[in-house]
This record gives sequence, C-alpha cells and structure tokens, in this order.
Amino acid sequence: MRLKMLTLALALAAISLPSHGEDLLDAYRAARANDPVLSQADATRLSTGEGVNQARALLLPQVSAGLTMSQTNGGSSGGTTVVPDPNSPSGFITISNRSGHIRTRNINGTISQSVLDFSKYANLKAAHSAANAQDEVYQAALQNLYVRVATAYFGVLTSEDQLTFAKANEDAFKQQYEQSNQRFKVGLSAITDVYQAKAYYEAAKSQTITAQNTLNDAREALTQITGKPTDDLKKLRDNLPMQPPTPANQESWVKQALQTNPNLLAQRDNVHTAEHNISAARDGHLPTITANVSYGKSSSWYQNAGSSYPNRPASTTIGLTLNVPIFSGGAIQSRVRQSIYQRDAATDALEVQRRQIVRETLNYYRSVIAGIAQVQSAKSSVESGQKALEAARAGFEVGTQTMTNVLLAIQTLTSSESSYSQVRHQFILNKLLLQQAAGTADLKDLQAINALLQ
Repeated sequence: MRLKMLTLALALAAISLPSHGEDLLDAYRAARANDPVLSQADATRLSTGEGVNQARALLLPQVSAGLTMSQTNGGSSGGTTVVPDPNSPSGFITISNRSGHIRTRNINGTISQSVLDFSKYANLKAAHSAANAQDEVYQAALQNLYVRVATAYFGVLTSEDQLTFAKANEDAFKQQYEQSNQRFKVGLSAITDVYQAKAYYEAAKSQTITAQNTLNDAREALTQITGKPTDDLKKLRDNLPMQPPTPANQESWVKQALQTNPNLLAQRDNVHTAEHNISAARDGHLPTITANVSYGKSSSWYQNAGSSYPNRPASTTIGLTLNVPIFSGGAIQSRVRQSIYQRDAATDALEVQRRQIVRETLNYYRSVIAGIAQVQSAKSSVESGQKALEAARAGFEVGTQTMTNVLLAIQTLTSSESSYSQVRHQFILNKLLLQQAAGTADLKDLQAINALLQ
C-alpha cells in the first residue's frame, strides 16, 4: 500500500490542480501600468514626434520684437554731446550739454517668412518618417510586452512544477533509502543497496534546493515586469487544444510577417528618413528666398534739464532676401556623402531585419507543429514511466528487479514529468511568438491563453 501511495504522489505531481490565484491578464494589466520598458518606448515615441512640429515650425512665420533703452549722462558745462540716433542719416545727432542726462528708447519688430527653401521641406519629410518609425517601434514594444509577460508567467509555472517534481523525487528516494536500510537490518538486502539509495537521495535534495532557487528567480523576473510581488498563479489546465497554426502554411506566415512586422516597418521608415536627409543635404546647394517685414521707432529726451528732444517717426521696411550658397568649405558636399552612407547603413539594417524575421517566423511555425507531437509524446512518456515504476517496485519486492532498477525508474518518471511540463508551456509560448513574428500579436491572444488557465 505504501508503494502505491508513492506512485500516486508522483503521478499527481504532473497534474495542474485548480488555483484561485492571479491569472495572465492580471499580470498583463500590472505590467502595462508599471513596466518601464514600455514606458520608455512611449516617451521616445512622443519625443521623436515633436521633431515634426519643430521641422514644420521653420516653414511658418517667425516673429520677434525688441526694446532697447539707454541713458547718456551729461555735465553742467557747455559743449556738445554726440548721441546715437538710428533715424538720423548719419546714425548720430549732436546736442548741447546741459545739466542732467539723455535717455533713448528704441522699439523694433520683425516678421520673416521662408518663401523658398527646399531643404526645410525635405527635413519635414524626414521628421515624419522618423516619427512613423518610432510609432512602429512602440507597437513592437507593446507586442513584446505580451510575450515578456507570458514568458515570465509560464516561467514561474514551469519552475513551480520543477520544484514539485524535485520534492516528489526527493521524497521517493528518501523512502526508498529508508526501506533499503530496514531491509538491510533484517538481512533482506546488501549494504550496497543502502549506499546507492542514499546517494540518489542526497542528489535529489540538492536538486530540490536548486529548483527552489530557480523558482525564486522566476518570480522575481515576473515582478521585474509587473512592478509588484508575484502571488499564487493559475496553472495551465491538463487538456490543451493541440491545433496547428492557421493558416497551416508557413509561406503565408512569412508573407504576413514581411507586411506587418512592426520592427521591419520601422526599419523601412528609417530608410525613408535617410533618403529625405540626402535630399535635404543636396538642397543645401540651392538658393533660398525669405520675406521680411521690420518696424522700428526711436525717441530721445532730456531728463531734468528743462528741455526736450523730439521723437523720430517710426519706420517700416519690407523686402525679400535672396541667399545663394557659393562655397562653404566643402561642408555641404560632406553632409551629402554622410547622408548617403547613413542611407546605405539603414538599407543594410533593413535587409538584416528582413532575414531575421523570415528565420524567426519559420522557426516558430515549425516549433508549433513539432510541439503538438512533443506534448503527445511527453504525455505518453509520463504514463509509461508511472507503469514502469510500479512494475519495478513490484519486481523488487519479489526479487526480480534490483534496487538500481527502482531508482532509475523513479528518476525516469520525474524526468518525463519535467519534460511534459516544459513542452506544454513552450507550446503555448511558441504560438504567441509566431503571432509576434508575424506582427499580429494582440491582447486577444493573451485572452485566449488566459482561457486555458484554471
């Protein structure tokens, strides 16, 4: 009866029991509110978007105004003093020195409008492309959050299962060691059986400690994303829908990925940005035209001198400024070459990204297909391992099996249970990773996974 209970304990360790703890959507909501990685991507997106406003601002009217006040101290003796006067043809006026001082006030305002500047238009297009690229990077970060949360969540579940199996393994080896010791004391087994059982038992204790440390780290990994301590988590139910990807064609998934993967789209926008930067650099050779309107008014007066100096009338100037670049020390040519090199680098980065996405999409598609067979095989391995352990224990009781066979049967069953847990969790993650590679991962995918928890 005791041996049957041990076998039952190992079998139950492979079954995910119902839980009333936190589920995957709870973890995602906490991560969405607290994850600094996503927050950083959002801040970078908003920051890059301001570049559009700044580039557009250079094409809009520029208005400036100024006020200048000055004071010239005079003496009590005779003579004259030269005072600046922008309204005078010479720029100065000569006045008689009197007791007191002279104050001058200048008011001016300027409005300028870019009429023709192709480089500014090219810079605006480049800013739009850069903003679009960062929007796609943010979408990639959001999809990556789904994967990171799910990976960390199932990392905890896998580690919990490994600890459960390690403890069951330790308990089984412990009881096998105690049984061997009792049989040796009554002369039913050799001392070598005791030593062998003890060696397996001590090794199992070490594995339990390692499994506990791994679980602690897995919980911290989830906490790192969610920003809050990890509670008890709901587990994956025993019966999973083992369905292949839809559509069941790897080329269709690759085609979808090349059209919608946000990282690839962002890299394409980076190439467009570099091309607009080339245009902006080349346009530095072209003339520019700017319209200007300026207004100025100046007035001067004596202070505490018993006399005054009349105000000058205001003046308004309207005109167009034509600027023709002739030679800038080779700076424009250098900026053109630099922009071309940057475009070439962006194009190469796009090709690297494209090849990486094709590889990842094919890999995850094949992993999902292979995962169906792996889960079924691992489940059969657990069932066979349970029967093998029962047979080995029964044979040991009647003398047809050795202690080594029993210990190996326990070890094989635990290994099968561990593999079964890992392939089940990885199968779910691979389906989500395939969606991410295709650029279609969404909250509904997490909701579908969450429905498999209990």
